Amino acid sequence: MKNYRTSKKIKIFAQYFIAIFMAVVTFFPLIVTFISSLKTNDEILLGMFSIPKELHFQNYPDAIRIANALRSIGNSLFVAIITLIVTVIIAMPAAYVIARKSFGYLKAAYFLFMAGVMVPVHCTLVSVSKISSALGTKNSYTFLILIYTAFNLSQAIFLFTGYIRGLDRGLDEAAKIDGCGDLKLLTMIITPICKPIIATEAILVFIYGYSELIFSLILITDSNKYTISRAMLNFTANFTTDYGPQFAFVIMSMIPMLIIYLFLHEKVEAGMLAGAVKG
Repeated sequence: MKNYRTSKKIKIFAQYFIAIFMAVVTFFPLIVTFISSLKTNDEILLGMFSIPKELHFQNYPDAIRIANALRSIGNSLFVAIITLIVTVIIAMPAAYVIARKSFGYLKAAYFLFMAGVMVPVHCTLVSVSKISSALGTKNSYTFLILIYTAFNLSQAIFLFTGYIRGLDRGLDEAAKIDGCGDLKLLTMIITPICKPIIATEAILVFIYGYSELIFSLILITDSNKYTISRAMLNFTANFTTDYGPQFAFVIMSMIPMLIIYLFLHEKVEAGMLAGAVKG
């Protein structure tokens, strides 16, 4: 009995140790970033992990002035939210048809979507830039959102299709007996059941649209339309970098992501667990 209690205490201690270690690993970069956002350039360069002698809150107004932080955060929020809405609206019907219908061409269409996952972004930069120039869509959020949607559709369709295939087809049959067509079945029954996987994909698409740099760099040249990643480059001049305001900008840009994740994290975890069970 004594050995059992000792073994149980060791297991509990090990669990707490691992939990504390993971918390430190997770929050340490955030803490260092926040502390650095209150330092001067010299203090950051002399010691990243040192405590500032004086708190320089002026870095936050400087970040707003140098990178137009509030506008760029708003631009990124707009692009990311519209991208995830368009992605879900397109991907859900496509996934439903692929998962529930038996047309002969659907398997080929599904593999074509999956091939999109393997396309490196860098291979498309020249083509996307030429298309944008030909269409006159430089500095157009519409074109940027379409590009982001295109690169997120393959992953969204893959996740949604796998989730819908795991749902009991008896739901479809019962709904059709009650007079539901495909559109009503998708919107009133399938979509509400798929909320966990939709939330998971929404987080992934939002992070991509909110923080993507490469396409925003080549498609957006108007400083008033800069997204966060593009505006981040404003802190670097030819020979100097304003590290304090840059770290302050990072902290400010993280706040919307943290808020959205706090609202959706339960559904995200449920979606991941469901995906693990259903394959």
